[in-house]
Amino acid sequence: MKFLKMMLAIACFSALPHAYAADADAIATVNGKPIKKTWVEFILRDAEARTGQKANDGMKAAVVNELVGSELAFQEAQKAGIDKQPDFIASEELARRKLLVNAFLADFIRKNPVTEAEKKEGYEQYKKELGDKEYNARHILVKTDTEAKTIIVDLKKGTDFAKIAKEKSLDPNSKEKGGDLGWFAPAAAGLPKPFADAITSLKKGETTTEPVQSQFGWHVIKLIDVRALQVPPYEKIKEGIERTIQQRKLEKYMLSLKDKAKIEVVGAEKKTP
Repeated sequence: MKFLKMMLAIACFSALPHAYAADADAIATVNGKPIKKTWVEFILRDAEARTGQKANDGMKAAVVNELVGSELAFQEAQKAGIDKQPDFIASEELARRKLLVNAFLADFIRKNPVTEAEKKEGYEQYKKELGDKEYNARHILVKTDTEAKTIIVDLKKGTDFAKIAKEKSLDPNSKEKGGDLGWFAPAAAGLPKPFADAITSLKKGETTTEPVQSQFGWHVIKLIDVRALQVPPYEKIKEGIERTIQQRKLEKYMLSLKDKAKIEVVGAEKKTP
């Protein structure tokens, strides 16, 4: 049986504050305290949703046994006064808030589904942002403008680009490959704008004549080759596009809530208009 995810659900559920119900709702008792049927039913439904496996009597017995164990630990924790400790109280409050917020966000997504038209529009926008070319390039990353200019002079004298990259580049991902970055589309690779602009302005075989600065340092870049970009088909990436659109909808909604709210932070300096 696929118990792992089910047990994770039990663990999360067991972390919630206990509110004991009448014995009529009990499927078991521990020192007179009930294990609620609704708890067991919730955990089994969650396990079915997570694993796709239909709950059976064996799974039900395992859930009850796990809840009995958690109830024993719960009662001992109460006897020890752990539930009165400030850190526990803060943790409990935050856990309840997180559970409620997650349920609210899931409800928002259910009520605001991404339409097929929105996904198709998102795909067209993705293709537009991606461009129609991808590039194969090498680069050498150093700390200062002076170092980069010295490297450019050495390259003009005929020094091998890959050799200098292995010796001096600070980029751990490409250093041992002679600065080789492989094939990439600048937009998809998330390159710094100055770097991306430099790449797209070079011709095949050219090297930047001036150092290119980014937040990482100074780059010397050589364009090896350019080819037409093969955009992934819609069916292959539509789920990712859907998640992106869902996230944007949610972010937009949360920003609207923030704009309408009166937010005051104690001790923070007030901004003058």
